[in-house]
Amino acid sequence: MTISADHAPHWCSVSLDPVARVILLTGPSGGGKSSLAERTGLRVLRLDDFYKEGTDPTLPLMPDGSGTDWDSPRSWNAAAAVAAVSALAREGRVEVPVYDISSSAVTGRTVLELGEEPVFIAEGVFAAEIIDRCRELGLLADALCLRGRPSTTFRRRLLRDLREGRKAPSFLVRRGWMLMRAEGRIVDRQVALGAHACGKEEALRRVDSALRQWSLYRPESVPARPESVPPRPESVLAQPESVPARPESVLAQPESVPARPESVPARPAAETVSG
Repeated sequence: MTISADHAPHWCSVSLDPVARVILLTGPSGGGKSSLAERTGLRVLRLDDFYKEGTDPTLPLMPDGSGTDWDSPRSWNAAAAVAAVSALAREGRVEVPVYDISSSAVTGRTVLELGEEPVFIAEGVFAAEIIDRCRELGLLADALCLRGRPSTTFRRRLLRDLREGRKAPSFLVRRGWMLMRAEGRIVDRQVALGAHACGKEEALRRVDSALRQWSLYRPESVPARPESVPPRPESVLAQPESVPARPESVLAQPESVPARPESVPARPAAETVSG
């Protein structure tokens, strides 16, 4: 299914049983969500790709009218994000936008397909906004909010944003200072929306628990992968060649892990569709 950031279908009455469930991963900007998601080895849906484009007339303004308030949930397309989560969970495949934060625009599209795991991660600063909807649709495995020291989050976020040239340096410093002072309130709001606040190690344990739990309930029939999609390269997992294939657990792995059985298909690569 193709998901448009501008026109998200309200089709959530679809009767297909999920082939996977979602772990929603949220937390303050710069809190380490992306790096933790990668550590799990699971498929990751980037919810920040559902920001509205800079030309969208519905974008919220800063209180002083100085520009767009990109830290408001109203700058994000929640309906399109839910549609993408639902399509991936039910069909095992979804085409989503690729969003460039520096230009505030969609620059292309990409295809994300599930691996053999019964859960996947959807991460982003506004992930908590869709907890209730995902639960109503029977898609939610867990909802986690990463929390840490505001000063550490400030430093990590500023270095990342400057390195990636996301916005003008002066804007990034002002925004970072504001977010550091508001971090406690941001976490409290995400918890109120249903997320469990925790550090990275506890988050990994809960991901592992969800992986084990839903392995027991995954349907025997999973949508077949298209033959035209090549196997997912091992380098995508960000693992050295000497590391054996990933076992079912996302926690610490033993030194010797048996190879996957031949009956388990290789992971497909993400197909990029040019904008």
